[in-house]
Amino acid sequence: MSTENPLKTVMVGHVDHGKSTLVGRLLYETDSLEEGQYEKVKSTCEKRGVPFEWAFLLDALQAERNQNVTIDTAQIWFESDLRPYCIIDAPGHKEFLKNMVTGAASAEAALLLIAADEGVQEQSRRHGYMLSMLGIDQVSVVINKMDIPDYSEERFEEIVEEYSEFLDGIGIEPRNFIPTSAREGDNMVESPTENMPWWDGPTVLEELDRFERPEQVKERSLRFPIQDIYRFDNRRILAGRIESGTLEEGQELVFTPHQKKAKVETVEEWSAPTPESVEAGKSTGITLSREIFVERGHVASTPEDTPTQSTRFHANLFWLGTDPLKLGEPYKLKLSTINEECTVTDLNRIMDGANLEPLDTDRDRIERYDVADVVIETRRPVALDRQSEHPTMGRFVIVDGYDVAGGGIITEIEDVEQQEDDSPRRVEPGERASRRGHRGALLEVRSPDSVRFAVELERRFFKRGLDAFFVDDAPSGTDRSQFGAYLTKLGVVAIVARDTKDERSLELEVAGGDTVSLDPDVLDQPALAVEKLLPQIRTGRVEARMPAEAE
Repeated sequence: MSTENPLKTVMVGHVDHGKSTLVGRLLYETDSLEEGQYEKVKSTCEKRGVPFEWAFLLDALQAERNQNVTIDTAQIWFESDLRPYCIIDAPGHKEFLKNMVTGAASAEAALLLIAADEGVQEQSRRHGYMLSMLGIDQVSVVINKMDIPDYSEERFEEIVEEYSEFLDGIGIEPRNFIPTSAREGDNMVESPTENMPWWDGPTVLEELDRFERPEQVKERSLRFPIQDIYRFDNRRILAGRIESGTLEEGQELVFTPHQKKAKVETVEEWSAPTPESVEAGKSTGITLSREIFVERGHVASTPEDTPTQSTRFHANLFWLGTDPLKLGEPYKLKLSTINEECTVTDLNRIMDGANLEPLDTDRDRIERYDVADVVIETRRPVALDRQSEHPTMGRFVIVDGYDVAGGGIITEIEDVEQQEDDSPRRVEPGERASRRGHRGALLEVRSPDSVRFAVELERRFFKRGLDAFFVDDAPSGTDRSQFGAYLTKLGVVAIVARDTKDERSLELEVAGGDTVSLDPDVLDQPALAVEKLLPQIRTGRVEARMPAEAE
């Protein structure tokens, strides 16, 4: 079976609405199962004294078979008469939504399942919104388990009307609604069936074949994210998958970020004759005409159309983390082969992912299952594309710790100056802030015990990953405040202590910003002071009114 450049289609739906059953049946009906696999599963079910389930054909984990619930994202390959497919079977349980984000992030189309007996559920809406957030606009809805309401056309139309209204509200126009019974095989590969003579639309297989590639990706401008670099026979081979466009010998490339240029010396194939060119969807390697600095996460393109090199972009984000997303806190951004530390610096709009109700934006966090319009800032410049222009390059996931906690699409990019590294230029304050993950800031502490408090702040900031320094001395000709101000230009959090008899105060000035005073009570609570100061130092925004209490 060929798996060359398949159409990637994600299968989503509420738990127990029949995704695995539908895919298992589809594999059976298209003769895509390995020889003897159906008979082996059927025999196993008979020996165990349990009814045969089509979903058992897909269950790779014993835990799944015991629970009859898909708990991981599986990829299943099969072919129709038209083309090969990769079906991404994504989980429906709330707890496994993050796996679905990971699977759907690479999909070009989607089938969304709703069971005819249970109808539209909370997860049905959330999955729809997630597809919208990931920019997947080729969506068809399968109304499964039509055998339960006795193949009622009226029940089918009720669900179509309810879900169409919801999808319209999030900007998704479904290609089709298809009534099926995956268990019985109705409208899977043949229609009309004896059970649903009233249906004259496409079958599930026909609907898959109607999906288009969202513009032939080989006709788009080149995007070649570098996945790894190998040295072989004294050659330096840059390896990756071509997301769009075509690579060929002699072609001039620009590598973003840093905008280094070089020509393709050779196109490398493993265990195959060396081709002169390679198209989108292929994994390949290249050598360059000259040695330049390139690493994993850099993206090769043509000089006529390069990604934007930036550290800030606007995005639609769906949050799934157990803990809320907090403004100014560090997370990992995964976009294609890019893996970079980032923070959410601005929160423009929040909505509940299940009912589309707007939520209060006067806060510094995004709760689980909320969707939001945000601004994300990376520590270092990266190569970025809007999702509307390069779908696979404009989708990303956010990792909190070791877990995928959210996903979304890039809607706008804040442009920054793009220069080749061959042109010397000073490092800008914003670049230092992106590298460190925080701005430079000057803290002046005045109290009878200011030194002790300043040292405590230095230690606590240091533990939170900030480059903090207690200024207990200064070079000749300057005082500590002047020296501290100089350090802030280098991106350091400088802390100056002044012992006083009666005065108690703590002032913060973020580099390039205003000065703000904290309530003197925080001088007795260094942990509280740190929590109040962190968002301002990390995002660079000095709020007019400081938070009343720590999180």
